[in-house]
Amino acid sequence: MKCATTGLTIADLTSSNLLAFPCCGIKSLVHDGRCQKNRWLQMQLKNGLRAKFALGRDGRPCGYIEYLPGKYAWRAVSAPGYMFIHCIWTFSRPSQNKGVASALLRACVEDAKRAGQQGVAVLAREGPWLANSGVFLKNGFKVVETAAPDYQLLVSKLDPGAPNPAFTGNWERKLKKYGRGLTIVRSQQCPHIAKFADEIADAAVSEYGLTPRIVELKSYRDARRAPTPYAVFSIIYDGRLLADHQISRSRFRNIMRTLHIECPHS
Repeated sequence: MKCATTGLTIADLTSSNLLAFPCCGIKSLVHDGRCQKNRWLQMQLKNGLRAKFALGRDGRPCGYIEYLPGKYAWRAVSAPGYMFIHCIWTFSRPSQNKGVASALLRACVEDAKRAGQQGVAVLAREGPWLANSGVFLKNGFKVVETAAPDYQLLVSKLDPGAPNPAFTGNWERKLKKYGRGLTIVRSQQCPHIAKFADEIADAAVSEYGLTPRIVELKSYRDARRAPTPYAVFSIIYDGRLLADHQISRSRFRNIMRTLHIECPHS
C-alpha cells in the first residue's frame, strides 16, 4: 500500500517474507532472540496477528507496527473487541518526525475497521521498551486508564459506545505468588528478551549465588496473568518487583546493591 502524502510504502509481514526484513533492528538470521521471535510470530499469525513495515522511498524499512485482536494480546490487559498494538517504532533518528508512525497507525485502524473491531487499543509508557503516549494522542487516541509507574492504556474508538479496555490489575497479589527467591518472567514476544534474560540469569548465579526461577510465558493467557502491564518481561525478588522491562547486567547489579544484596565472593 502506497501512502501518497509521505511517499511511504506499507508492506505486510507474512510467513513467507518473515526473513526478508530486519527484526526489531536485528539483521542476523541466526540471532537466538530473532529465531525465538520468528517462531512466536508464526504462532501468533494463526491468532490474527498483523505486522507491517513502512518502507521509505529507497525501499528500506523505516518503521514497524505489530498488532492483533485484543483477545490475544500479550499484555496484562482485557481488550476484547479491540485491535491491540503490541509495539510501534521508527528505525532511526532520520526517520522520526516524518509521519512514519502516523502512517502505520492509520493502516492499523483500517485493518480494525475491516475486521469489525470496536477500535484500537495500545499500552504506552514514558519509560523504555514501549512508545510514549505522544504519537497516539496526536492521532486521536485517548487515555482510559493508568498504572504505576508510568503506564497508560489508550484507545481510538470506532464504536463510541464500546466499553473501555482495562488493565487486569491486582499487581501486588500477582507478585506475591512467586514466593521467595529470584524469578525471571520472560517470553518470546520481543527478540531482545533472550539476551537480557540470559545475562541476568548468569549474573544471578555467578555473582550472587542465586539460582533464578525462570517462568516462560507460553500463551496470551499467561501474559494476561503477569504481574506488570508490560507483561512479557520482569524480574522479581522475594515478591518484590525489581524490573518491569528488559535491563542490562549493570542495571541489575545496581538494583541488587540498593537492596544490600552483596556478591558472596566479594
